[in-house]
Amino acid sequence: MNNVKDAAAHEDVYKGAKIGRVRTVEELTTALSALIPAGLTVADIVFVCIGTDRSTGDAVGPFVGTYLSGLGYTNVYGTIDEPVHAMNLEVTITSLPADKTVIAIDACLGAIHNIGTMGVINGPLKPGAGVNKDLPYVGDYSINATVNVSGFMEYFVLQNTRLSLVIKIAKDITSALVNTFPLSGESRKVAEENTVSPAPIKKKRGRPRKVKTEGVSA
Repeated sequence: MNNVKDAAAHEDVYKGAKIGRVRTVEELTTALSALIPAGLTVADIVFVCIGTDRSTGDAVGPFVGTYLSGLGYTNVYGTIDEPVHAMNLEVTITSLPADKTVIAIDACLGAIHNIGTMGVINGPLKPGAGVNKDLPYVGDYSINATVNVSGFMEYFVLQNTRLSLVIKIAKDITSALVNTFPLSGESRKVAEENTVSPAPIKKKRGRPRKVKTEGVSA
């Protein structure tokens, strides 16, 4: 991919390693745990949920922000009522706490076989690339969700994305984030290596053998 336009024709633009084509809460939780250090807790991060309620396909981020806020998370930027979008993204970025790790969430357009999938990125993403907007990268870690196909009339496609798909993806992302960063502040547990238990001793079949003993004379 040589430029932003070419990249946006296939997927959102981002930097860093990516685990993509994730379809379930369990898979997304695993991907988050694989790319985000286990020591980070909810107290160390902020969620930047990018998008707008004026376009159905672009509302994944605001829905996630609204769901997280409703569950009691206070470290959230971007909701349905107060979205973070192209007009205020730069101001929002400058207002983020310098000592916090930023997790960005955004929708994107992509290949038809990726519609409905999510991806976790060990680095920032570039919002608006799918509709040829030149916005700054955001996020120390990122989640993107492919909501519709790219390459033709992107604004129209976003506005006509099915709301049911957007809500499902937003709920899945929210659930995975809650699994990864519980409000209790606990650190995630790193899976321990499986220990190999000794093989069970096989019992021989048949009647027990009699042991011969020598008689003892008095």
